[in-house]
Amino acid sequence: MPVNQQEIQRFGHLELLAKQVVEGFITGLHKSPFHGFSVEFAEHRLYNTGESTRHIDWKLFGRTEKLFVKRYEEETNLRCQLVIDNSSSMHFPEPGQSKIPNKIDFSVHAAAALAYLLRMQRDAVGLSVFSDTMEMNTPPRSSSVHHKLLFSQFEDLLRHKGLELAKKTVAASALHEIAETIHRRSLVIIFSDMMDSRASSEELFSALQHLRYNKHEVVLFHVVDKRLEEEFMFENRPYRFVDVESGQEIKVHSNEVRASYVQAMADYKRELKLRCGQYRIDFVEADIRQGFEQVLLPFLLKRERMF
Repeated sequence: MPVNQQEIQRFGHLELLAKQVVEGFITGLHKSPFHGFSVEFAEHRLYNTGESTRHIDWKLFGRTEKLFVKRYEEETNLRCQLVIDNSSSMHFPEPGQSKIPNKIDFSVHAAAALAYLLRMQRDAVGLSVFSDTMEMNTPPRSSSVHHKLLFSQFEDLLRHKGLELAKKTVAASALHEIAETIHRRSLVIIFSDMMDSRASSEELFSALQHLRYNKHEVVLFHVVDKRLEEEFMFENRPYRFVDVESGQEIKVHSNEVRASYVQAMADYKRELKLRCGQYRIDFVEADIRQGFEQVLLPFLLKRERMF
């Protein structure tokens, strides 16, 4: 059952909403198989009479005279790093000016749905958020405590959406940093409009290539308002257009610039898709006016190809 994005806030808590998105899209998901205990300790629990004594913490018994069993995070089939662009251009359209979600709203809800799906499959998931700096970089984990932390971070992004302007997109440096901090082969999922205001195209593509060079699988969800940002479907009248990242303004009649603007955007998108193809990066169009199926289905297909 598809989710009506225009009424998305009626469902309340983000995790419940993510649950509805996932369960509405697919049922009967297979959980990732367990491979025993990993080396990463998670927590203690009380020992139950009759079970194996193999994982009893004897040092803790010596201090407390109570039997506790060490619990470990399960090894997972997949490690996934969700990457969200939080620059000012991602806050278009401005809240309150449109019935559709803006790009950051769409990206956060889509990422939350993927995080919920990954949790169902016992996969490890982390979160990176960037604009002109790296705002957040949480490594992948699969524990329930880590899952709650991620959703707290998602909700914090939603609470602050639209509050900060003039935050430029510096995707190139952020992606280089992420490539260096992920030490194990992972699936990297990027939500961005890729409107890098500082780096040249070559720097941006070099950063994407860096991720692939480090053996990561990469999916780029190109988040756009296709109707306005690519097709330039504004009414035939004068407008004052403002670059939310630089603050520059221009007054122009929409019909006078439509053809050249549409061509320039098409050329950039074509180059982006071509480079992604060269580097074996999955390029997926993500129109904020469409549902979350355009995100969930490519993810599931990618995950199936990886195993």
